Amino acid sequence: MSGGTADRELTERLYGYLAEDEDARVCKDIPDAACNDQPKAFVAHLIALSMTKLGDSLVSARLVLPWILTSLGAPSAFISALVPLRESLALLPQLIIAQQLRESPVRKWFWVVGSFGQALALVGMLMSVLTLRDQALGWAIVLLLTFFSISRGVCSVSIKDVQGKTISKTRRGRLSGIAASVAGLLSVVSALVVLFAPALLSGSIEQGNVLIFAGLLGFAAALWTAAALTYAQVPEVPGATEGGGNAMIEALKSMRLLWEDKLFGSFVLTRALLVSSAFAIPYVVVMIQRSGEGSLTSLGGLMLANGIAGMVAGRFWGKWSDSASHHVMAAAAFIAVSVMAVALALYTLAGDWLAKQWLAGLLIFAAAVAHHGARVGRKTYLVDMATQDNRAQLTAVSNTVIGGVLLLGILLGVLDSYAGVEAVMVTLIILGLIAGVRAMTLPNVQRD
Repeated sequence: MSGGTADRELTERLYGYLAEDEDARVCKDIPDAACNDQPKAFVAHLIALSMTKLGDSLVSARLVLPWILTSLGAPSAFISALVPLRESLALLPQLIIAQQLRESPVRKWFWVVGSFGQALALVGMLMSVLTLRDQALGWAIVLLLTFFSISRGVCSVSIKDVQGKTISKTRRGRLSGIAASVAGLLSVVSALVVLFAPALLSGSIEQGNVLIFAGLLGFAAALWTAAALTYAQVPEVPGATEGGGNAMIEALKSMRLLWEDKLFGSFVLTRALLVSSAFAIPYVVVMIQRSGEGSLTSLGGLMLANGIAGMVAGRFWGKWSDSASHHVMAAAAFIAVSVMAVALALYTLAGDWLAKQWLAGLLIFAAAVAHHGARVGRKTYLVDMATQDNRAQLTAVSNTVIGGVLLLGILLGVLDSYAGVEAVMVTLIILGLIAGVRAMTLPNVQRD
């Protein structure tokens, strides 16, 4: 048996097990020419996504990058800018990117280039951690994060289009879910390394921190490089290239879809409200910190809680999304609301309880589970709602709008300064409740 035949059989067996597609090849909403290559496409997507999701946990703008800047003396102004920059700049340029994508019959190379760009940005951060401190380090990380986020935007808008051409409907949700579970498992291992590494390092605390931070950034850069090389192997058939024109003009025209396509507009509004789940984790952490709990909110402890959540919840959310992704979004919203409500009640009425390590850990775990559910649910809903002809365009419009909403997250910091974290949590709870109710009313696009 030749090596190529053996590899193909192994890939098909792995696909059959993971996608639960042993008896009959499901080929819904993809070109006929892509059916035979679906196992290879599924496995290549899975490996690449698992590596980048693990990389995300290692260099999280919600946790790891703020920790790096705080430990190495950067002013707090840089720290407060990390999450809005990371999230919004990965989304806002996507309308223009989508037009360029539309003009290319094979789109996987956009993801490959974007992944290499993220790896390059992380190498720059690694060099900055080794050589810079204080304000200089803050500027370097913020500028490199800008480049990282724009590169991430290229990947985000392209992968949904490529998935829509290579992975069948009813299999896309479990792909995202399995990747989240695999990355969660690996994140747990990485978190344990971070937890125990300080005891194994000699020298000053700062020197030990620098080595740990450099290791995280270097490993993440290697993951994105390997992911780019893996994704280049995705078998993609050429797609339609109609609709060319000036990128900015076409981008502005695309915004009309928000009110011309009622289902799409309703989804985008629901997704905008779901942003509350994204902000739940950092503000729950803030309340835990202010209640006096220190050990849980160490870098390794938070990475561990998030990793376990991804490992446990990923496949569950993914499989559910393939049958009713709107219900997944609703469930995620209600879980996030419940976590925030419990945390707020404890913070205002029983701070000592919130400081208990086991309870704080449970809250962070539940918030991370909700965030994973919101991400898997809304991604699957968008891919299945769209068609091969408009998927990239709808993705870009949705992401651009959400990028603007995320940028408004800076105002939550202003609200915290003037009215306290309690006001922020009440605001997020109200938005989450509305998001859950709206998600329940969306039609089931998986049944089409």
